[in-house]
Amino acid sequence: MVYKRFLDKSTRPGEDEILRALGLAAPIWLDICKYIRSHYAEVPEMIFFTKNYGWSVRYRKSKKTLCYLFPERNAFSVLIVLGSKEAVRAEDMAHKMNEAVRRVLEDTEQLHDGRWLWIRVTEASDCASLKVLLSAKKKPAM
Repeated sequence: MVYKRFLDKSTRPGEDEILRALGLAAPIWLDICKYIRSHYAEVPEMIFFTKNYGWSVRYRKSKKTLCYLFPERNAFSVLIVLGSKEAVRAEDMAHKMNEAVRRVLEDTEQLHDGRWLWIRVTEASDCASLKVLLSAKKKPAM
């Protein structure tokens, strides 16, 4: 499947351009961004990830990355890397996730540097499941 991402390294997309490209997924993008800002101290930064994945919003603090959000046309993808302890917590919380996110968690192999969960977000239930995964990675501030 080909995703319509922002792959031109020389052209950093602006917020308006991203929201237009996201289309119907824009409210979900805004919801997860708002959730991260209100529950975590991580700072968002627009970075060019790689030539295959393009521009992303990285949320991190003190060199510890919480997640990456990759805007696409009519959807977006999220990368969350779970260490072994975080993966166990996520598996214990899998019953709170929708089927699509739970399947990604179950089907992704735990590597020496973590379990790299690539989740394509297209509906609101994906967002709720992402919030569960983020809480397995790092406890949210209430």
